Amino acid sequence: MTILYESLPQYAQHLLLLLGGDAVHVSTMDALAQAADAAPDELLVVCGPSVPLSEAVAFAGRYRLARPALGVVLLRQHLDLTVLAEGLRAGVREVADLNDPTAILAACARSLDLSRQLQGAGAPAGGPPRMHPPSAEPEHDAKVITVFAAKGGCGKTVLATNLAVALAAGGARRVCLVDLDLAFGDVAIMLQLTPDKTIADLIHAGDRIDETGLRTTFTPYVPGVDTLLAPVQPEIAESVTRELVGELIYLARGMYDYVIVDTPPAFNETVLAALDASHGYVLVATPELPALKNLRVTLDMFDLLDYRRENRIVVLNRADAKVGLSGADIERVVRAPIAALVPSSRDVPVSVNRGVPIVLDNPGHPVSTAIRELAKGRLAGDTGDRGGRIRGLLSRKAKR
Repeated sequence: MTILYESLPQYAQHLLLLLGGDAVHVSTMDALAQAADAAPDELLVVCGPSVPLSEAVAFAGRYRLARPALGVVLLRQHLDLTVLAEGLRAGVREVADLNDPTAILAACARSLDLSRQLQGAGAPAGGPPRMHPPSAEPEHDAKVITVFAAKGGCGKTVLATNLAVALAAGGARRVCLVDLDLAFGDVAIMLQLTPDKTIADLIHAGDRIDETGLRTTFTPYVPGVDTLLAPVQPEIAESVTRELVGELIYLARGMYDYVIVDTPPAFNETVLAALDASHGYVLVATPELPALKNLRVTLDMFDLLDYRRENRIVVLNRADAKVGLSGADIERVVRAPIAALVPSSRDVPVSVNRGVPIVLDNPGHPVSTAIRELAKGRLAGDTGDRGGRIRGLLSRKAKR
């Protein structure tokens, strides 16, 4: 069921119809707390538009650590940055426009999906355990970097493909690029590769997969870069298990210097397997409120999953886009240092359509320079503090 907290009957009636017959309505804060405590397995609370922001924030803050799987969706008549920032700071999962029923249902669905993933990640009674890397370390140990964005359209795959090429440095290093967006992966089409072999070819190997078998599924791209492509048929995605993903990443670590994992915009079992096996996380967003909000939710999820903060690399893509957000606005929502700024350019989609990453197509381009700096800096081991420089760049761009 869903708990709806709304004091005005006209709003409550409308929202109950929208949320469905199993929703339970309460009209006071005390009743909300009682309903939540009486239903320890409840995953969703919707706070209606008449609920004071202070009450929604207080409720979300109270249950954020005690019951991390309980998501709070806040509905407002008008959305603004202040409401979004304050709500996310307290642990509100989603903020949706009351006048957009589709957005409300989508927000509730995303929150419920995240709650179920949290339940699985925590391995509750009767639930599946999380994957952990094998205890024995490979003799040659690659650095595993997972590229993730909780919202589609942020340029995640473009960044992953370019990072792989930049890290390979013309063949000086060995890089494996894994397309873990199993249903709708774009690595093959972005690099104009023919997917004769994909992850699907490993499904029936079970626990018999070894380096030789894994190597036969790679598709080479340029010197130093091999790819492991996503299945061609989306329905095959469900047959790829987190155990298989954990095993193939473990084996690849012994064969390469870097393993770059491109992911779908969702926390599912295979993505969790990759995150568990990763040494670093490149988290991508664009300077738009939905993308920044999803980035903030991602960072909260990483906290709950105990992924080390110092290993997270936040990248703001299309950072110079004139969208009305200042550097202060962005930092207020994200509440995390921005490690790299990648500028916006029409040359990027041109390079995608050519099937050549921009770091190869135009090495001197500002986008190429930004990606190479990221590759040879944080990803290659330079962890120097760039917070002051990044904040300065954001401030200057906001004044343009």
